[in-house]
Amino acid sequence: MNVLLITLDQFRGDCLSINGHPVVRTPNLDRLASAGTLLRRHYSQAAPCSPGRACLYTGTYQFNNRVVGNGTPLDDRFDNVARAGLRTGYRPTLFGYSDQGIDPRMATGPDDPRLSSYEGILPGFESGLDLVDNQEPWVRWLQELGYDVPFDGPAVLASEPDRPAEHGTSAFLTDRLLAWLNRQDKPWFAHASYLRPHDPYAAAGHWSTAYRPDDMPAPIDAPERAWPFVGHLAEFEAPNEAALRALRAQYYGMISAVDDQLGRVWDRLSELGMWDDTFIVLTSDHGEQLGDQGTVGKGGFFEASYHIPGIVRDPRHPEGHGTMVDAFTENVDIFPTLCEAMGIEVPAQCDGMPLTAFLTGDDPPWWRDAAHWEYDWRWEKILFGPHDWPWDRRLEGQNLAVLRSESLAYVQFGTGEWRCFDLAADPTWRTEIDDPAVVMASAQSMLAWRASHADRFFTDMLLYNGGVGRVPATPL
Repeated sequence: MNVLLITLDQFRGDCLSINGHPVVRTPNLDRLASAGTLLRRHYSQAAPCSPGRACLYTGTYQFNNRVVGNGTPLDDRFDNVARAGLRTGYRPTLFGYSDQGIDPRMATGPDDPRLSSYEGILPGFESGLDLVDNQEPWVRWLQELGYDVPFDGPAVLASEPDRPAEHGTSAFLTDRLLAWLNRQDKPWFAHASYLRPHDPYAAAGHWSTAYRPDDMPAPIDAPERAWPFVGHLAEFEAPNEAALRALRAQYYGMISAVDDQLGRVWDRLSELGMWDDTFIVLTSDHGEQLGDQGTVGKGGFFEASYHIPGIVRDPRHPEGHGTMVDAFTENVDIFPTLCEAMGIEVPAQCDGMPLTAFLTGDDPPWWRDAAHWEYDWRWEKILFGPHDWPWDRRLEGQNLAVLRSESLAYVQFGTGEWRCFDLAADPTWRTEIDDPAVVMASAQSMLAWRASHADRFFTDMLLYNGGVGRVPATPL
């Protein structure tokens, strides 16, 4: 069986037409959902990109993997989706990027260039197409086509409306992926990591005019009680209404542009006879505020930054095709799910749970009753100071964790502060709860969540009679 993991960067989970979105059009994502299982309440565990992807790739919560910012190294002891694929006999191949910084203990020395970038390749992957922020292969290709574009990835991304959609970054990645698929003659594992709909907010070609700003839904207002801007969100306060409507129109255009490219992937898989022999997972690393609660970008604690798409297609279980799951699912569930799909044991490190039961149409009674995510903004102090290490513990307080249940959202700050939102009465996160009993119960639930997921790397093994219990998986 083939394995295809697809990520769309900064993609909100409510921006799917199959979920009833009033404006956006995603026929090919809908097509995948109708041929698989749609996870309607699927969540990322961290933002921005590196933290969110560390949770996805390793199946661990941020308080265990400790990737807290773009640039935080990923501890090499962690198993991941690519290493699991290697153990199964695949040659996992990455198209795009994985944004995982090297463990400095694995560096060749102080001059190792990987110590100056967080855009490394997740251990276990080989590169089929390397598209980091500078987008070098794509920019060079555009220059070869005769475009007068600078060697500046972000600038060229911002000018995507000036060129045909078939020359956009999403089309470029898809072209290379399809060419690679044409050459495969044995089971394969590919990760297609699309940048879009990530900022800069500029859709490729005709997709930049596919949505009218006047048709955009209004954003959710900020809560009446001022909330503390945390991390880089302080730099991303929402622009005026006209600019925000234009931004949303471009964001939806980017979604439809990627959706169009995914239709090409589904068609090619069918043409090659691979559609019914490919396990497909589609998700994102985090969401996007789009002006909701007065902010643009990702981070903080509001749901828009963490509610993401989740679609899984297991061709072996047609009984689950076309089903929708309303249980809370998380990106930490993806790695365990892929392990079971590949027929190997789920590593002891995993905080997530396999989604296998849902893929067969079942509704496991033991499933979680809340979603969780974290956000850490200590990187600002690390980069800009001031700080007084190692005894100034104020750095450790610059983080938060969220418990989002059916009826409320509880936010716990590392400083001891908290917020609690009544989602049953007001799903826009603008009505707060101050009932001591409700707050105490929420805090206790969060404490129990953290306690039940503390690092278990060696905890389930005893050095007795040669070793008893769960032995951590060897990464390679």
